[in-house]
Amino acid sequence: MPEHIDIAVNLIGSALEKNIDDVIQRAANQGVSPLIVIGSDLTESEKAIQCCLQHPNQLYCTAGVHPHHASEWHSQSSEQLKQLASEIQVVAVGECGLDYNRDFSPRPMQRQAFAEQLALAVELKMPVLMHERDAHTDFLAIVKEFRSELTGALLHCFTGDRQSMESYLELDMHLGITGWVCDERRGLELAELVVDIPDNRILIETDSPYLLPRSMRPKPKSSKNEPQYLPYISQYVATLRGQDPKQFATQTYQNSVDFFGLKI
Repeated sequence: MPEHIDIAVNLIGSALEKNIDDVIQRAANQGVSPLIVIGSDLTESEKAIQCCLQHPNQLYCTAGVHPHHASEWHSQSSEQLKQLASEIQVVAVGECGLDYNRDFSPRPMQRQAFAEQLALAVELKMPVLMHERDAHTDFLAIVKEFRSELTGALLHCFTGDRQSMESYLELDMHLGITGWVCDERRGLELAELVVDIPDNRILIETDSPYLLPRSMRPKPKSSKNEPQYLPYISQYVATLRGQDPKQFATQTYQNSVDFFGLKI
């Protein structure tokens, strides 16, 4: 019986893609299933859907355009994304949002692509999986425009400060926590904050192949993160929160099922 759902796996176009079957099996062996595959642009989203078709009930996916790819957004993108998001394997619009840390796309284009994807999520009555880095003020303003009409709003890989956490929770958003919290160099603030995320608003994820938990012992031979390591993150966060690991796993599993509307 699966105990965890990895809500953010960068499978397509990553180091994990060439061994998809093994990645899925290693995760399942650790009680992690299904996996939510992230779509970061329209082409990747289409490939993610095809991958899900080959692994029914084991993989679901999102469809969206990451802020890094916002410069590719054009007048037909929303309609193209609408067609992709209508596929049964797609459980959320995204990954969309703002990234002012890398600025791979001009900020005005990031804001436009983000707002139009939120509008589409409202139209389709689908939850949205979002990304925000160093863009809190603009991100919050755009989300506020649409939040009352969105069926669900998830900020995945949350690494912000207390002020941003509280403002997101005020909007009844879900927050995804990764192995960043296990990093003794940069995860100390997050380790303090996870204690205060309500039980029904916290989700867990690997964001693999990135963010391998630094505190894992024995340390994996490969530096590439995998969904199979999600139970470690879950137990680590449960311990920080002073909760029973099994009860925490049950809670986050159900949160994921409810947020994405999974039929499992």
